[in-house]
Amino acid sequence: MSNSLRNVAKKAIKAAGGGARLSRALGLTRQAVYLWKHVPVDHVLVVEQVTGIPRHDLRPDIYPPHRERHGLGPA
Repeated sequence: MSNSLRNVAKKAIKAAGGGARLSRALGLTRQAVYLWKHVPVDHVLVVEQVTGIPRHDLRPDIYPPHRERHGLGPA
């Protein structure tokens, strides 16, 4: 995974108000969230809801922006 996806994971933690808040929303431990190298696919939608960061920003490899604009969902 690229550094840009790792930076997005850090941005999501910050946008959620910290690792403790995000981990509670996901039912995970804080340590698990802080170990993310990227936002795991199975948590993208909840992270999007909690942080307001669009799924295509969280995981552009799974949710390309051009498909989201047209309401087509993941590739």
